[in-house]
Amino acid sequence: MSTFFDEMKKSFADVPVVDGKIATADFLEASESLVKLFDLLGSSAFSVVQNDMTGNIQKVRAKLLESPDKTGTLQDLILSEVTDKKKTATQGLLWLCRGLQFTAVAMRETVSRPKDELNKTFTDAYGKTLTKYHTMLIRPIFKLAMKACPYRADFFAKLGADQEKVAQQLEEWLSALEKIVAEIMAFFEKGNYGKGL
Repeated sequence: MSTFFDEMKKSFADVPVVDGKIATADFLEASESLVKLFDLLGSSAFSVVQNDMTGNIQKVRAKLLESPDKTGTLQDLILSEVTDKKKTATQGLLWLCRGLQFTAVAMRETVSRPKDELNKTFTDAYGKTLTKYHTMLIRPIFKLAMKACPYRADFFAKLGADQEKVAQQLEEWLSALEKIVAEIMAFFEKGNYGKGL
């Protein structure tokens, strides 16, 4: 029986990370696969999250296509824009990583708290991640999306019929996602590359 993870174009578990450097093209493919996870949440309220992430993926991909020799890893991509006035790809990557961080925390909360429904775990994750970056105008839109989460059982059923396989694949994917997000966020922080973005 195939699962949501079997059908992904690329899992974060398959994104090469060499000496802490993350391969840009693979990262973008894995991010696109992650965006499809929001389809399973089944509410149009999540389209704001999906559109935001997709837009940021496009900004990063445009930079990769424009100068592939300088942007092979996410770290190189950030460094390639350090002296630019407009850091479009860096800004896109920063916001994409914030979205990925929210998703990682939401899924980790969901896995760690099997008795809680998704509207609770996703709302808690939003409070721990994105809320501090969002304006008073944006917060209600996201809070509405969190309340629109499906029931936990329905969501997990959509991930795949074989729940044992789903649990194993989810853990592999989630652990890899958490590591990659932590790595890139630490890089942003260390060089203060996200300042003003």
